[in-house]
Amino acid sequence: MKLFIAGLTFFLVIAAHGDERDAVRQQLEPLGFVYGFGLGVNKEIYRGYDRRVIPLPIIGYRNERLTIYGPFVSYEAVKISAVDVFLQIAPRFQGFDESDSSAFSGMKERKSSMDAGVGAKYERGVWNTKFSYLRDILDRSDGAELSVTLGRAFQKGPIFYEPSISISHLNDEHVNYYYGVGEDESNASRPNYKAGSAFNTSLGFAVSTPLFFGGFTQLAIDYTSFDDAITNSPIVEDKSNVGLRLLFSKYF
Repeated sequence: MKLFIAGLTFFLVIAAHGDERDAVRQQLEPLGFVYGFGLGVNKEIYRGYDRRVIPLPIIGYRNERLTIYGPFVSYEAVKISAVDVFLQIAPRFQGFDESDSSAFSGMKERKSSMDAGVGAKYERGVWNTKFSYLRDILDRSDGAELSVTLGRAFQKGPIFYEPSISISHLNDEHVNYYYGVGEDESNASRPNYKAGSAFNTSLGFAVSTPLFFGGFTQLAIDYTSFDDAITNSPIVEDKSNVGLRLLFSKYF
């Protein structure tokens, strides 16, 4: 579930001016141990697969360079001028098995996986840009994803808003694993399909606040438009989807 992974991996980038930005971060992201709960709901684009719901208990820790947020890990390796370069690990909640839809009958299971890679983040005023490269490290798909995101932060009192736009490139191996149909899986209604690489575009909007229960709460919605390499697959029925995520965390 790419959008849910991206939302949690970002760990809330709030951009303001100078000292104000640092003060906001200290309020929303103090150092120490954290606990909480995340919930993602994603409308799937597969035929007959309505939605994916992912509950995620969170236990983690944050210091000046390391952030552990449940299964999501980010480590700031180096800072070059105004650019932060970091290493990252994130689970990929994607895939299906035969029980998810009759459209998958006779197909091999496509498994979720774990990705690792590098990223870079640049902030200027209320704008922030993030580049990310992730690759499957469990050899499920041998897939890779390269993405770039542009966000703009707004603040009204203790409430922060951030619209964003992102473009991601998925390599052939990733797209073919999750959306392709092998020759031994094809039938009269599901022809063999070998997918190529894909570019997807997403629009997001997140609302974040430290107001509730002494912790940090974020509610976000994302709309993603998928490449033809994905939507032309015989196991796919929609060209776009909407994902929601709710995150609450508290430091102790």
